[in-house]
Amino acid sequence: MVPLRGVEMVHTSLQLYRYLLRCCKKLPTENLQSYYKHAVKQSFRVHADENDPGRIQQIIKRAIEDADWVMNKVRFTLCFLVLYRLVFAYLYNKSFPFVGTHWRYDPL
Repeated sequence: MVPLRGVEMVHTSLQLYRYLLRCCKKLPTENLQSYYKHAVKQSFRVHADENDPGRIQQIIKRAIEDADWVMNKVRFTLCFLVLYRLVFAYLYNKSFPFVGTHWRYDPL
């Protein structure tokens, strides 16, 4: 599963940089976005002096795989938190929290 469309068009370091920043914009919270945006910029500064085309392609491939992993981790974590909230609400209220399309909260 690829994080965003257009991954097949990434062949240069500039295209990779733009692609990874677009991936960062898809993250759910501002904290995650700024953390991964900073990590992308730092990685590009570290590898700015790479000249070997084979090594550059290897870095591009690995960066896309890492972006895929991060996006899947975020999706899984969000799904897990929603499921956890549903189970907790069921155990707490002895009924599912969704009634129609709105959230029902019954305090003690």
